[in-house]
Amino acid sequence: MSALLDSLAAGFEGDANRRAQLDALLQDGLPPARAEAWKYTSLRQLERRNFALPKAVAIDPALLAATPSPRMVFVNGLFDAGLSELSALPIGLDAQPLSTLLHGGESRALDFLERRYLRVDEPFARLNAALAREGMVLRVEAGTHIEQPLHLVHVGTPDVGDVAWHLRHFIELREGASLTLVEHELADGDHAHLGNSLLHVHVANDARLSHARIQSAAPRATLFARTDAVLATRASYQRSDFELGAQLSRHELNVRLDGDAATLRADGVLLADGRRHVDTRLGIDHAARDSRCELLWRGLAGQRGRVVFHGGILIREGADGTDAALSNKNLLLSDNAEIDTQPTLEIHADDVKAAHGAAVGQLDPTALFYLRSRGLPETQARTLLTAAFCREVAGRIEHAAVRASCEAALDAALGQLDA
Repeated sequence: MSALLDSLAAGFEGDANRRAQLDALLQDGLPPARAEAWKYTSLRQLERRNFALPKAVAIDPALLAATPSPRMVFVNGLFDAGLSELSALPIGLDAQPLSTLLHGGESRALDFLERRYLRVDEPFARLNAALAREGMVLRVEAGTHIEQPLHLVHVGTPDVGDVAWHLRHFIELREGASLTLVEHELADGDHAHLGNSLLHVHVANDARLSHARIQSAAPRATLFARTDAVLATRASYQRSDFELGAQLSRHELNVRLDGDAATLRADGVLLADGRRHVDTRLGIDHAARDSRCELLWRGLAGQRGRVVFHGGILIREGADGTDAALSNKNLLLSDNAEIDTQPTLEIHADDVKAAHGAAVGQLDPTALFYLRSRGLPETQARTLLTAAFCREVAGRIEHAAVRASCEAALDAALGQLDA
């Protein structure tokens, strides 16, 4: 058993079912380097580390000054009622901590916890299923349109030693509902903690979810995130991911377009500088007719950073009328940086429109020369070009305030890239 799994298992608290899931994982261990899903992201150093359980700590409320209500805040994986603001939730929106529902014994509201993860190459989802006791459970009633964005905030803060947390979130939009969700990953000081989150998304017929995720974790943090989404008939899911922090981060986005005419737009910016490692894996499953996905991803790697991207699209038999498009463009900003991109397209239907493309290159020397010839210093010219390269992702966010927040976080990260 690795030191990592040994230390995490020491914090087990749950029933026999959870214990069985944990024991199965301990027997299998972490996936080896030769595992296809992990061959570009080594877990060798991580498996030798030890993590303790988090304890409640106080943070400076000023860290959340720019995050309006309603919001739900978790500090080192623990729900913080004092920093959260849920007292004025709109009618038709229910948001509660998972711990509250677990203590209340509301089994019907927790059906999502029954999902099993069995594959050897999904160890952190299996850990989450066994160990998560906290998270956000959110439901929007049928026909309800929530205008004000809801903010889900994760804050990592220094503790005594390194700690690990496991958060299980659930979002359900019932028929005809709509919501804008903004996820924030923040740091209140330097730390080297491990965060492991699993999000279930269910979007019912004619419902619409807009989702932005700004990951600005501490420079030494380790983050594993997974999103499993199911879209019903004419459902719409639009999300934008900005991977801007953490030493090691990995996000697995799995979306099943299960109803006819369901649509997905998933965009992202992956930024790796220093020795940061950023890994993103998409698994888009078209299982119904006339569904559509549009995927726009931009990668930037500087210094000794590494970006890993896997974009997988599956079009099943009978999914006629599918329209799927993936674009992944990447910039290498130094000779020592690395970018690995792997777009895949698997088609089992005839009447479809599908395309994917990936490219890795450097800044256009002609454009750089043009800006410098107009009097701009090289650093400023490079900043302008890199900002233009990835600003397209933020520009596609429809909500003005959310778009402004994402652009500000992106600009701040790009400024650090050149610092």
